[in-house]
Amino acid sequence: MKTAIVTDTNSSITPQEAKEMGIYLIPMPFFIDGETYLEGETCTHETFFHLLKAGAKVSTSQPSPETITSLWDRLLQTYDRVLHFPMSSGLSGSCETAKALAQDYDGRVLVVDDHRITLTLARSIRNAVSLLDQGKTAEEVKAILEGERDASSIYVAVSTLEYLRKSGRVTAAGAAMATILHIKPVLQIQGGKLDAYRKVRGMLHAKKTMIGALRHDLATRFSGMRMAVYSGYSGSDRTVGDTWHDEVQAAFPEYKVPPSVSLPLSICCHTGEGAVGLGCAKVW
Repeated sequence: MKTAIVTDTNSSITPQEAKEMGIYLIPMPFFIDGETYLEGETCTHETFFHLLKAGAKVSTSQPSPETITSLWDRLLQTYDRVLHFPMSSGLSGSCETAKALAQDYDGRVLVVDDHRITLTLARSIRNAVSLLDQGKTAEEVKAILEGERDASSIYVAVSTLEYLRKSGRVTAAGAAMATILHIKPVLQIQGGKLDAYRKVRGMLHAKKTMIGALRHDLATRFSGMRMAVYSGYSGSDRTVGDTWHDEVQAAFPEYKVPPSVSLPLSICCHTGEGAVGLGCAKVW
């Protein structure tokens, strides 16, 4: 049976990469000063961060049901099944929305909730392509990936808490105190949810903390698994991503670390500019 793969730009997969992989990409919507923009279509990273620096108010959204179902309907004219990969159900309501919509498709649309986002979600999609190429059915791919949903880890350090404060995830007093003390919180995404990992002083210490945490994960939780290591950053300055990639590659010489991924704008709404992250995920 022919299976189509659908995801959105929260996967950090670009339109060009999606075309090369043969998958279908939904641009994530978000708001800037109350106006809706679509990532990669009506707003570039450069424009986003320019407006952010100018004081624009940003917030996240999710694709409309009509956007999702119209794509599914079109694909099911030529495909037998659709594998739909939203971001983790622990981080957004878009996964539950997709699951509810899929109930009207008599099992032809399968929503994969393997607790991934950005770097690790992209790996899941590449794993799905590989598994389908190996002859697995859509149902088998969904079962395999959801069965190993904990085989990934992400750490992120933000340079400012201002945007997390605006979204209500950090109190104003907490954000102000962190600024005064030069505290950089290190966040983690494991099991599909965002949690605080550690508070450190300065971005240099934050980077060392993330590298140490991921090294420990690879040596313990993921020992014996075939893993890939990734790096990412937020901002319009590519040299920030290149520098961070080189640091991660030097820390993990046994892995071939791809170029740093520019984090999705729906994530940058919460991190602002200057965040860096790294993660790992199982490879099929």
